[in-house]
Amino acid sequence: MKFYRSFLFFLIFNTFFISVIAQVKSGETVSVAQKLQDLFPDAKITKIKSKDFYTESYQMVLNEPLDHQNIKAGTFNHYIYLSHIGYDKPNILVTEGYNARPRTYELSKIFKGNQVQVEYRFYGKSRQDSIPWEYLKNDQAIEDYHQLITKLKTLYTGKWISTGISKGGETVLIYKSKYPNDVDVAVPYVAPIINGQEDSRTGNHIKTVGTNKCRGSIFKFQRKVLNNKDSVIYQINKYAEKKKMKFIEIPVDETIEYAVMEFPFSFWQWGGKCEEIPGEKATSKEMFDYINKIVGIGFYNDKTYYDLLPSYYQHMTELGYYGFDTTPVRDLLKVAHQPTNLRFAPKNVDLTYNPEYIKKVRNYIENYGDKILYIYGEYDTWGACAPSPKLNVDALKMVLKEGSHKTRIKDFSKEDQQKIYDRLQKWLGDDVKIYPLEK
Repeated sequence: MKFYRSFLFFLIFNTFFISVIAQVKSGETVSVAQKLQDLFPDAKITKIKSKDFYTESYQMVLNEPLDHQNIKAGTFNHYIYLSHIGYDKPNILVTEGYNARPRTYELSKIFKGNQVQVEYRFYGKSRQDSIPWEYLKNDQAIEDYHQLITKLKTLYTGKWISTGISKGGETVLIYKSKYPNDVDVAVPYVAPIINGQEDSRTGNHIKTVGTNKCRGSIFKFQRKVLNNKDSVIYQINKYAEKKKMKFIEIPVDETIEYAVMEFPFSFWQWGGKCEEIPGEKATSKEMFDYINKIVGIGFYNDKTYYDLLPSYYQHMTELGYYGFDTTPVRDLLKVAHQPTNLRFAPKNVDLTYNPEYIKKVRNYIENYGDKILYIYGEYDTWGACAPSPKLNVDALKMVLKEGSHKTRIKDFSKEDQQKIYDRLQKWLGDDVKIYPLEK
């Protein structure tokens, strides 16, 4: 009887033990949230609504070091959004250039992989009341990603692909130049690598892109708006009142002049249509509506001015930016006589530009940047600042004919999409499945 009881106990215990082992192997007994909490014990992790094909999604707020070389400098709350589908699936790292709005990116849909979306330090929810500008440096942000991915790789074993759009795409390239082995493939979208605080290539692009007729229409529209400045300002004030916008930092008489100078850049950047440009008989309302559609008057209101201060700090100190060609309207400018994007940068802050920083990034990615897929639009003004990988570099640069800053893989022809998929497959291996996008 004693033997029978012992044998029965052994059988029950053994069955339970095997069951537990099986559950542990399958990851059922330890939740995704718990595994993330174990990796980031000081983080605040909250479950959020999952989108698309994801099974679980989380908001993670990390106590990120202000200075990765001096932990005693303190920390800030860094917001990250992780969407989970499987520990062995491909992993898409999204390096946002600004704030992060949880959504499923194109690359994540192509691979149906886990997505890690990282808000750039000191933007959006990750912004402190008073920004410590000395820590808003690209190298500090890159270290944010490196430390994060190093930890997540102990949990997520699939291939890693980094991606980002515009300034976020530029961050992809900077990250690749600093830690080339952190990800298997990099896919920056419409990413500029800019020469100087005012890159002349954007101005040259504006003077040559499209047709002579279209560029002439842009020139005439700029002058017409400024020749009717008072009536257009009236429309701005009406719009501001309706939208509850304030224009204290950039008064409306200055706003309209900057918007007019910005117009050609934004027109080509966002895919403006030449036939839609208001003509000689356009009313002040029609002129305002169109410049608002292309440039966005709200860009100059106090809230946006405040939100974008970190961006202008980065552009003026490390990333570079573009200037304004005043030639078409110089005689009509009444307020902005020597316009510059420094106008939108934070005041009483050291804005010394370091030209060597981005030069080193460009040198690396153009000469050694293997396994990078570049996506650009032909007409996009920022495309004038696109890097040009050397022939010996294993990279693929795809430029959509007449495409804009909104260009994505889905916009290419089926043949070009297949070319993209084939190269991604080659780089990532046959064990990674690709799910072609639907037009």
